[in-house]
Amino acid sequence: MDFRVMGLESPLFHTLHRMMDMSDEGAGEKTHNAPTQTYVRDAKAMAATAADVKEYQNSYVFLVDMPGLKSGDIKVQVEDDNVLLISGERKRKEEKEGVKYLRMERRVGKFMRKFVLPENANTDAISAVCQDGVLSVTVQKLPPPEPKKPRTIEVKIA
Repeated sequence: MDFRVMGLESPLFHTLHRMMDMSDEGAGEKTHNAPTQTYVRDAKAMAATAADVKEYQNSYVFLVDMPGLKSGDIKVQVEDDNVLLISGERKRKEEKEGVKYLRMERRVGKFMRKFVLPENANTDAISAVCQDGVLSVTVQKLPPPEPKKPRTIEVKIA
């Protein structure tokens, strides 16, 4: 598809178009301004991982569907003191000999999501629980700073 026809001549649209058209075999070839295979893989992993984010009075809650995953398959980390990273990998079970798939629709492979945390997020108070196939990551908020009280300065007579 030629984006120029629609008036979209932006380099961003060109790069996105190339990423979507790249096959896994061609993604590793180096061409001018082409994204790397790692970048394409990570972009696909992030696009395939949907999440809901809720804000409560004292916390932020990130909800991510994780059906069929064990806690060892999921990794929750904080990078750069303000980026929440949820990642992992879904693996397909090895089937017994003589069994063949008629349809394969469930996603397998690596997944990842990154969230930039607000300034009032307490990165030392994060908990993660996976229940009924839903990962819930709770990030507590820092208490609001106390307002500074006016300070009285004594005036001396010279």
